[in-house]
Amino acid sequence: MEGVVISAREDGSTVSISVVTNAQGRFAFPAERLESGHYTLKARAAGYELDGVKGAAVAAGQETKVEIKLRKVKNLSAHLTNAEWLMSMPGTDEQKRFLLNCTGCHTLERIMKSTHDADGFLEVIQRMSLYYPGSTPLKPQRLAGTATRDVERGGNGRKTAEWLASINLSQEATWTFPLKTEPRLTGKSTHVIITEYDLPNSLIQPHDVMLDREGSVWYSDFGQMFLGKMDPKTGKVTQYPIPVVKPGSPEGTLDLEFDKDDNPWVGVMYQSAIAKFDKKTQKFQMWTTPKEWDTDGGQLGHLAIEGTNIDNKVWIKNSDVGNIYRLDLITNRMENLGNFKDPRTGKRIGTYGIHSDAQNNAYLLDFSAGNIVKIDGKTKNATVYQTPTPDSRPRRGRVDHEGRLWFGEYQGNAIGMFDPKTERMTEWKVPTPWSAPYDAVLDRNGEAWTGSMLTDRVARLDIKSGQYTEYMLPRPTNIRRVYVDDSKNPGALWIGSNHGASIVKVEPLD
Repeated sequence: MEGVVISAREDGSTVSISVVTNAQGRFAFPAERLESGHYTLKARAAGYELDGVKGAAVAAGQETKVEIKLRKVKNLSAHLTNAEWLMSMPGTDEQKRFLLNCTGCHTLERIMKSTHDADGFLEVIQRMSLYYPGSTPLKPQRLAGTATRDVERGGNGRKTAEWLASINLSQEATWTFPLKTEPRLTGKSTHVIITEYDLPNSLIQPHDVMLDREGSVWYSDFGQMFLGKMDPKTGKVTQYPIPVVKPGSPEGTLDLEFDKDDNPWVGVMYQSAIAKFDKKTQKFQMWTTPKEWDTDGGQLGHLAIEGTNIDNKVWIKNSDVGNIYRLDLITNRMENLGNFKDPRTGKRIGTYGIHSDAQNNAYLLDFSAGNIVKIDGKTKNATVYQTPTPDSRPRRGRVDHEGRLWFGEYQGNAIGMFDPKTERMTEWKVPTPWSAPYDAVLDRNGEAWTGSMLTDRVARLDIKSGQYTEYMLPRPTNIRRVYVDDSKNPGALWIGSNHGASIVKVEPLD
């Protein structure tokens, strides 16, 4: 069988190494990746599982051979990805798009195995609007005061609830529709080594993962007040506590960026603050929303510092009504530019990601529609550009060395690129349905990368040919930010498993 992901973990280790079977069903681990010791083996192939427990003893200088047998799973529903649930369930794409709002906190399996009727679902949807977006079943966090979230994007109230009640287990003991799986990846998609590092506890949510200049791996924690650092050679993790500046509000961080001095910055979400960590002093400097502007729903999750050295100003987005701030690092004062509107519809730009270029112009990604907004850093004038796919819901991205903005189209199922020189956009649709790219980045080798919160796959795009290569991950992996170490060719992708408390490195072999 081709395309089976085989993982090996040494007894007592927090690090696992995975490879993929070739067309002959064979697999091999590079000798330099496995030290002497006893390893437990696992396998991932849609619809199959290991036939019994498998292990292998590895000795230096010796070849170890092992034969793995698979059997069909008895309970296929426990093995489906979020995307496979969407493929399987009856309903229109318009109905299913509502569920793209759910996978930030939990799997779709949780919904499909529920027994809620329509009234029950209406209560659940209302209740979900009162929770922090970094909530998980392990650690739910209520919003403070009067704060609420719009969790019905793309939904239609009672009609959505009735549809959900028609496809879950509220009326039948099992589903009346067949469960579908994606075919295993083959060919070039099997030429990869995947390393997964388990983090110290299951509550860690590594939302953004980046490397500093020294090669240390840093991550933001979506559900806790820590900035994390990991040694990729040993897997050792150090956590730096971030001060709580808004007691009673949810805790957690989102956006992680590095400045020109190689110091990390994070958006501290509902603490209504951003933070800079000085690696030399190991202390945080915090900037908070002015009290006269702040609300219970104040949320500074995203910032942009790529061009800050030009004018000493940091771009910040407040998700509460979408106001855009600029922090002056000379005066330590914030300027409120307000929110921006789509001139075609008059609707407020629903900014998710905010990114800056080398001239410190800002780009807003309109997650509520299909717009890219460019704000001139000098004049503060905004220009709105439409993505080729309507309502593509661009989410996050990165400006490359040529000044082009690359971004993930969450609802457009594509990687997008905006070239400010020509003012034109290009899209490349991801092959796997319901990939819902959260983020995208271009490396120096001319390849763009994205991940998925639904497919457990990462995708690598050759922008010259337009061809994608996808890689299957060893276990369920809810991916947000994607970061590429492109010091070599091909580059290595680093991602966080936001619900799996691990950091993953994907190394293509060609």
